[in-house]
Amino acid sequence: MKTTNTSTILFRNTMRITDGHLDGFRRAIAQAVAFAQEHGPQLMVDVFIDEERMLAHSFQLYGDSDAIRAHWRLSDPYIREVMEHCTVQHFEIFGAPDRDIVAALKTPDGASFPFAISPRLAGFNRLETPGRSESP
Repeated sequence: MKTTNTSTILFRNTMRITDGHLDGFRRAIAQAVAFAQEHGPQLMVDVFIDEERMLAHSFQLYGDSDAIRAHWRLSDPYIREVMEHCTVQHFEIFGAPDRDIVAALKTPDGASFPFAISPRLAGFNRLETPGRSESP
């Protein structure tokens, strides 16, 4: 039986798109996701949009807290661009990030936003991470 890596952390970010900023939001998100795909440490990124309610939902899966720190260092300009077109309505963290990750949860301009953390109870994944071997 394979041992599941329990250090994975899933972010779910619900963003309210500012009126009149839908096109700018779309462009900024597309650029941010393209950058993350090319350079970011995320295992998965998916963004969904509800134009009728002007909401977007971003899901990002990280291998651990170090990957989140790396993402923040690399992606700051892209995050700032996205935030020019929206506000964080709610942020959910699934897993157990390091305390410094939780303490740093703020918008690029330093404002706080509502968030919730749900520790893992049970689970597995079938994601293969290059360079990481799992115990037999």
